[in-house]
Amino acid sequence: MLRKPLILFALVLSTCLVGCATVPMATTSDDQLRKEFSPPSNGNAGLYIYRNSTFGGALRKSIYIDDQLLGESAPMTYLYKEVTPGEHIISTESEFGNNDLNVNTEAGMNYFIRQYIKFGVFVGGSNLELVPEEEGKKGVLECKLAK
Repeated sequence: MLRKPLILFALVLSTCLVGCATVPMATTSDDQLRKEFSPPSNGNAGLYIYRNSTFGGALRKSIYIDDQLLGESAPMTYLYKEVTPGEHIISTESEFGNNDLNVNTEAGMNYFIRQYIKFGVFVGGSNLELVPEEEGKKGVLECKLAK
């Protein structure tokens, strides 16, 4: 008798982890422009926040910069935002609240932040990590620009 509930639970869990979430996407030309990795304009810093994994594919996760919604991520997407130099808090929606990453930015620099999905108790959570430029560029090139 216990076997049917376990099979149903496994099926629901696998659907949540490998389905396919969608988010609004930018134009192909905007995506190509951002992938040139040009320096940010007017003394700003650039933030690339990317999710280059299909794990947790059914999950969309909100991303915030200094408590302002930037957008939602889905598998193989990235977001871009120019910010003033200085300390910024990048947040991602997780299972029981937001997870934060503090980033100190300098004018004229691009920063790369990888969002990753992790197992949760009820749904997948997410977290952020600042990665080196070359790793970040490679990750962004695997993704498409979301709005």
